[in-house]
Amino acid sequence: MRWGVLAAALAALSVAACATPYEHGPIPPGYPPLPTPAPQPAPQPAPAPPRVVEVSELPGWAAEDHDAAFAAWRATCHAARDPAMAELCRRAKAVRETGPGVGRAFFEAFFQAERLAGDGVLTAYFAPIYEARRAPDAEFSAPVRPKPADLALADGGAVVRTLPGGMTEPYPDRAAIEATPIDAPLAWMRPEELFFLQVQGSGTLVFDDGQRIKALYAANNGRPFMGVANPMRDRGLLARDNTSGDAIRQWLAAHRGPEADEIMRLNPRYAFFRLAPDDGKPPVGAANIPLPAGRAVAVDPGFHAMGELLWVDAEAPLLAGAFPAYRRLATALDTGGAIKGEVRADLYLGEGSAAGAEAGRVRHTLRLYRLVPRP
Repeated sequence: MRWGVLAAALAALSVAACATPYEHGPIPPGYPPLPTPAPQPAPQPAPAPPRVVEVSELPGWAAEDHDAAFAAWRATCHAARDPAMAELCRRAKAVRETGPGVGRAFFEAFFQAERLAGDGVLTAYFAPIYEARRAPDAEFSAPVRPKPADLALADGGAVVRTLPGGMTEPYPDRAAIEATPIDAPLAWMRPEELFFLQVQGSGTLVFDDGQRIKALYAANNGRPFMGVANPMRDRGLLARDNTSGDAIRQWLAAHRGPEADEIMRLNPRYAFFRLAPDDGKPPVGAANIPLPAGRAVAVDPGFHAMGELLWVDAEAPLLAGAFPAYRRLATALDTGGAIKGEVRADLYLGEGSAAGAEAGRVRHTLRLYRLVPRP
């Protein structure tokens, strides 16, 4: 016991000798201040794993047109690069009997669903069909511009304009481009319809002699996409629940000229096009596959791979006149400048004015599921 007490006393003296003179009291004059300890970052919780559910338990699954979904997926599943998905695609294409019930049985047998965390937004897009002219007039006054010769991609993917001497600068915004005369436009359109063609990315032009030509996306000026719906609502130009695509286009047409130009120039992004013969096929998305109407979505490639099979569960629309819900299988086949985030999708609805009227009203709260092959 005595040796234990003595050891304890010696240890206490040793600690006291090593302590700074002001360790347990106020700092005396002339002593340097104690260093401030660096703040320690708060521990971050590990992300929750995806919630896995049976495909048959997906909300709205029983009401899905499984055979139509299976047909659309079989026609596009070769976009997937994941080996397990590629194997299921091969099996699906080998199915000879595609009668009622085959699609549902296939999906339920070979897939399970992972719920992605959080809620997002579902919007929709379409391939417009617009009138065009080969010469300008008071109505058809907006030139469809080809990709400029001075537009280039710099290191890192930035879009720049090449200058004499090899110098570059950021490519101009919409207002500057529209103020630049053009010698050889591809066609002439109504300004508001060209604006919507640029937003949608591609479409069909119909000239006054009946000829139909496809206008296909060629490039953009690298500026960020900015929607005009919210600014128009905030300025009182449109009602809060009536910022649909049709409402925006009708307002722009009714105010064609400086008023409409000011609104459209709120979006600095500008798209250039190329023309191609009208082959009667649907437009091609980023996966280089024709888009099946109602069964393809544009996604953020930072979170999704082309060819992913997704279950869209969207409801609670913000805009008047919209369908109350969208619940369906769709394949990731496209991308878009405004499509950012994991739980974010843009549903392709087809060609023409009816598809455009529907697409312009889609702004729903989205829950998204990724269908993955069973282990």
